[in-house]
This record gives sequence, C-alpha cells and structure tokens, in this order.
Amino acid sequence: MPLPHISPADAKLLIDRGAMLIDIRDLEEHARERIPAARNHPLSRLCEGSVGEGASAIVFHCKSGNRTRMNAALLAKAASADAFILDGGIEAWKKAGLPVALDRKQPIEMMRQVQIAAGSMALLGAMLGYLVHPGFYALAGFTGAGLMVSGITGTCAMARMLKRMPWNRATA
Repeated sequence: MPLPHISPADAKLLIDRGAMLIDIRDLEEHARERIPAARNHPLSRLCEGSVGEGASAIVFHCKSGNRTRMNAALLAKAASADAFILDGGIEAWKKAGLPVALDRKQPIEMMRQVQIAAGSMALLGAMLGYLVHPGFYALAGFTGAGLMVSGITGTCAMARMLKRMPWNRATA
C-alpha cells in the first residue's frame, strides 16, 4: 500500500499537532543538515513496527523525496501509526521557507565526497593525458573502472578510504 504524499506546509501542521518527523537519511547527512523536529532513523535500520510508537502520525522524509518514494512499502511496515511521505523531502521543506538546522562543521555526505574525488581524478587524468603524456589517460580509466565495480558490487573502496580522512572523523 503506497503512503500518501504530503506538502511541506501540511507536514508542518501535522508536526505542530504532534506527528513525528522521521529522517531516513544516513547519520552524516542528518548531522550536517536537518529539519529541527526530525528524528534520525536511517533507512537501513528500519524494521516492521519500529518507528513512531505513541505518535499520532508519522511523516517520513529524505533529501529529495526519491528515497522515501522508492521505499514506501518498507516505510509503511516500519510505521506504528498513520504515515505520510514529505513530498520533495528536505529540499522542498527549504523551498517552502521552513526552518532547517545546518551544521557546517559536519562533513558533507559521503556520496558527494566520492563524486568530487572521482570526478577530480577523471578530469585530472584526461587533462594530464592531453597535456603531458597519453599514459595519464589510465587514471581516468582506472577511476571509471572503480565506479563500475562500486555500482556492480554495492561497495565503494573510495568511500571507505574517505571515511578515514581527518575531516570525517567523529567529533564530540
């Protein structure tokens, strides 16, 4: 059964009346930017009946609404009350002029870090291959192959490496 979508304005009214707002994004995404009333329950940790006990209603959100839409069946099972999906996620919430808490001391989410690093490596390899020596094209090829392997296996060696960087270490 699909969950009904709700606008940011209607979600705000529900939350003001006691509905529970659940952010299904990963912890690092939630730590950097969040809706102040939101509780973080990452999608990977949800199980049947595990969210919203005692709440009059539940509003699930992610960044853009795509994750909640794609996982509506799992979210419906995890909800212990009437549940809704925030249409457009936190991005729509911000566009509606509603408040968000932003902590710039927290690192940007891991997928963006991987995209920045992989894009930089591919661009550097292409530029050096053109300007210095054709052997540098291998760097761009290696980066593309790594992204393919990550997509096929669902693991990412670059993300594991980036998690060990000083800016990604948890701060108290």
